[in-house]
Amino acid sequence: MTQSTDRRAVPAEAPGSAAAKPSTGAALKGLVRGIRPRQWVKNVLVLISPIVAGAIFDPEVWPAVIVAFVAFSMASSATYLFNDILDIEADRRHPKKRHRPLASGVLPVWVAAAAAVALALGALALCLITGELGLLVVLGVYVVLQICYCIWLKHEVLLDIVLISSGFLLRAVAGGVATDVGLSQWFLLVAGFGSLLMAAGKRYSELVLLESADPATVGSTRPVLRKYTGTYLRLLVTVSTGLLIAFYSLWAFEMAQMPGRGGLWAPLSIVPFVLASLRYVFEIDRGEAGSPESVAFKDHALQVMALAWLGVIGWGIYLS
Repeated sequence: MTQSTDRRAVPAEAPGSAAAKPSTGAALKGLVRGIRPRQWVKNVLVLISPIVAGAIFDPEVWPAVIVAFVAFSMASSATYLFNDILDIEADRRHPKKRHRPLASGVLPVWVAAAAAVALALGALALCLITGELGLLVVLGVYVVLQICYCIWLKHEVLLDIVLISSGFLLRAVAGGVATDVGLSQWFLLVAGFGSLLMAAGKRYSELVLLESADPATVGSTRPVLRKYTGTYLRLLVTVSTGLLIAFYSLWAFEMAQMPGRGGLWAPLSIVPFVLASLRYVFEIDRGEAGSPESVAFKDHALQVMALAWLGVIGWGIYLS
């Protein structure tokens, strides 16, 4: 009688387990993905202030704009890595985020932590070296707020949305501070409520995505989503959109009355601006605005409307 051999199935390694050691090349690729270079498109917001101030072709402006863009890219990448380190377990339960480098185990935690510290310090050092002390203050506020968001405030209703929107607003403010361009009160309100629209839309899209995939995963992937309802988030989107359009209109009519800036170009720019805003709300309602930069890359109709707005603004400020 032949004695049977006990063959036990070897369980597959879970993503991110100690036994699943990624190669150096895989870890490097994971780091590149982890810093999310696609999201650097958000940092183009540093151009808004010099564009609307008519200073974009000033040769003295561009060095400051480039410094602001690079510094915010480094700082934002540092906060992405820091947030992903804290959210590893939650991300593994998310239908899309489980493929992120840290959650999937491709990127070791210690590498991500070292890179986050290096990027954050490098961004602040860049501001010091180039003498952009105003930008250093804005960037420092951004980093502190993002750390508070990652550790605590992302779990608090409304405060998490306000912190997300502050990141967009601080980018716009940084462009004005770095280039010494005066910021209109209406411009700051437009930037503020535009940021709030994107942040509220991000949360609503996340809620729609998770509820459509598996309602049971809503609270397990992002605890604060348990406290939100679709109705409340849609209300925030509606209020933000209305105030955004109202404040932009006030800014446009103010610009039309300024010496040397008169004419119809500013009021005319309201049309493509409103259309672009409503198109973005359409993407939010579909649940596709969880990543604002993805909307900017994928929605061709939105791109056309944005180019039309830039065309009217450019013609009015630089050619009329």
